Amino acid sequence: MTTIHKFVSLKELHTFRLPYSAQAVIELTVADDLVALEDDYYVLGEGSNTIFTEDFASSILRVAITGYESYETESSYELRIGAGENWHKLVVKTLEQGMPGLENLALIPGSVGAAPVQNIGAYGVEAAQFIRLVEAWDRQHKQFVTFAQSECCFAYRDSLFKQQSGRYVITYVSFSLPKSWQPNLSYGALSNLSDAVTATEVMNTVIAIRNSKLPDPAVLPNAGSFFKNPIISRGYFTELVVRFPNLPHYQVDDHQVKVAAGWLIDHLGLKGVTCGGAAVHDKQALVLVNKDNAVGADLLCLADTIKEKVQSEFAIKLEIEVRLLNNKGLISI
Repeated sequence: MTTIHKFVSLKELHTFRLPYSAQAVIELTVADDLVALEDDYYVLGEGSNTIFTEDFASSILRVAITGYESYETESSYELRIGAGENWHKLVVKTLEQGMPGLENLALIPGSVGAAPVQNIGAYGVEAAQFIRLVEAWDRQHKQFVTFAQSECCFAYRDSLFKQQSGRYVITYVSFSLPKSWQPNLSYGALSNLSDAVTATEVMNTVIAIRNSKLPDPAVLPNAGSFFKNPIISRGYFTELVVRFPNLPHYQVDDHQVKVAAGWLIDHLGLKGVTCGGAAVHDKQALVLVNKDNAVGADLLCLADTIKEKVQSEFAIKLEIEVRLLNNKGLISI
């Protein structure tokens, strides 16, 4: 049953845990209830990719729709999952049931409904590779709609749902996991694994790597990777690598190269740097943390400082991966 709570603290509803509140929080458990809701809300999943920098003046819609359906065809395993299900638990469940494919995406925080919005990705794999359908409520036309994978405009950390932010409330996501599974060991430390590795072994390796690099938000509040890894032209990369021969990179295509934002920040000696209570994590420069009762202004100050220094040294404009909100809605810096 969908419920509404008035004047709710947002501190426990987003993993950066800044000390702000919302006028109301709507807990959506039934998709059909969207038809009758007043259309004045911001959609929130598990809050792992959203940071509230001020008190929020309107309502928060928390999508808590659950559900797990699966069947198999001759060539694939087909899943339909409620948007409120936890992403990592889905990864674990599919592997326990002998349906590999999502193992590189283990331990990414957040809900299933958030996966298409951000087109979550890690270790050479993106969610878009497995998404078949996205079901959603279209707030503009007041109707339920279904998007095929080809209609979702997926790109690096991007999608139709991010480009038209706020228009769609994702209710269910369908995945197709091919039975002809091969491990994707193309990225980073996974390249040390044998081709005979199992999907579960890949998942366990990913979990170990992530745990060694990323702070647990339950212990040290954070929102994961704060900046996107920038994609630059191959020509400019050729110039950069002369100056910085150790710059980690990943070839996107014949014309573009993705470079490691964390390395750029670390190279500038910014690990551990603080603005008020916000800090660059001392082990992973791509992660900003709420170290000492930070407020929104602290975080914005720190993000601006990092962006300016990276632009000055490398002539690269960092883009923020997390969603930042002030009292009215999304902001960009």
